[in-house]
Amino acid sequence: MPEGFSARQFWIDAPGHGKIVRADIPPRRPHEVLVRTLFTGISRGTESLVFRGDVPVSQYANMRAPFQEGDWPGPVKYGYTNVGRVEEADSDSHDLEGRTIFCLFPHQDIYCVPATRVTPVPAGVPAARAVLGASMETALNAVWDAQPAPGDRIVVIGAGVIGLLVAWLCRQMPGAEVTVVDVNPAREQVATELQLSFRTEPPRRSDADVVVHASGSPEGLAAALALGDVEARIVDVSWYGTQLVRLPLGEAFHSRRLKIESSQVGRIPAHRAARWTHARRLALALELLRESRLDVLITGESAFDDLPQTLARLAYEPGNSLCHRIRYPASR
Repeated sequence: MPEGFSARQFWIDAPGHGKIVRADIPPRRPHEVLVRTLFTGISRGTESLVFRGDVPVSQYANMRAPFQEGDWPGPVKYGYTNVGRVEEADSDSHDLEGRTIFCLFPHQDIYCVPATRVTPVPAGVPAARAVLGASMETALNAVWDAQPAPGDRIVVIGAGVIGLLVAWLCRQMPGAEVTVVDVNPAREQVATELQLSFRTEPPRRSDADVVVHASGSPEGLAAALALGDVEARIVDVSWYGTQLVRLPLGEAFHSRRLKIESSQVGRIPAHRAARWTHARRLALALELLRESRLDVLITGESAFDDLPQTLARLAYEPGNSLCHRIRYPASR
């Protein structure tokens, strides 16, 4: 790659305001690959919090993305759902040349990273669907935390991308009874496409073995507490940023000996950490995207040039959007 090569990058320069800038990037170094981006995806929950400036100061270090530049509240280059094509590689990684890959890289049209930090997208998984890779990895980690078993009654509160993927994974469990709950009736059509049972109100029974909360709403977590049976596990996948959460712990929480556990994709659950690496987990997440029904989770697409306006809209007025895909010129 010649000296003076430049890339177009998306930066949040201040809360509520983003822009695309051009910046020089150094020549590709040994053991790196040159990647031209095809698609990126917007993580509507986390990226919206980042865009609005709602990352707590105490979490500045913990919430850094792998290839983030800058820091909160801005300027910051943030994102972690990048699907691209390898254009150059060293002889020891020449098998990657021409391959479609997934990388936890921000919104940028061309970049260099170590070859060990890209994951080939399996044959049979379209590049346009592979933008769900980070969401599937998060959902997979949540299922590992929840530890559902055959025959369990499982309730997932929140039919966003993560919640629907968690429910879809749990549905593969033999004999499992899976119910998705969301106050938005428009989510029913998506749930039906994924062959999931859907409700706009929580079940009246309090007999769930596992409850996964993924609505991002404190009210949703309170509802999860009402659904768990004795010794049930409630796994909270939502991240609230600076929002305070109040819970009714004076009701059946103690008598049923309920357990609330957090799930965060940055760490592999302890009972798997000895055998699983982040790279192995991501490779599995991409394999799980072979199912074409999952395309229903991608509800919009726009051009990279429009990303500042697109993210501003999704951060403040998301409507019924789920995963929003960003298209780059190389994808044509």
